[in-house]
Amino acid sequence: MPHPHDASAVTALYQELILDHYRRPRNKGTLANADAHVVRKNPLCGDEIELELRFDGDRIAEAKFGGRGCSISQASASMMTELVRGKPAVEARALIRRFAELLRGSPDAAADERLGDARALRGVARLPVRVPCAAMAWTALEEGLKAAES
Repeated sequence: MPHPHDASAVTALYQELILDHYRRPRNKGTLANADAHVVRKNPLCGDEIELELRFDGDRIAEAKFGGRGCSISQASASMMTELVRGKPAVEARALIRRFAELLRGSPDAAADERLGDARALRGVARLPVRVPCAAMAWTALEEGLKAAES
């Protein structure tokens, strides 16, 4: 087994995690009685995310997503819904900001365990054309949180 600090071993593990979320997405489907419904599309690549949220007060009680697209956009949505379920809106917003830092290449964000599996997407920072794919579900979440406030 490779040394855990071997960069290629870590990269391979992260690629496997992304593929796992893509092949076996968590929280994929529709939500009955959703409080927020957001659709985001990337016209450049055709990726689409449909996010539905249900709230209990200011807490995200449930988060589900649908859509289609590349492994990065779909895995990111799966990871994001896992992370924010049960979290208060203020904490979800902090995760959105932290994930944006991750996509800008922040080593602090890449080491932040609060991002959970989403840290596997840190390599996207080196692929600017793929950043919108990874960010799509997170911008949908931000929009859903704003919609719930109004």
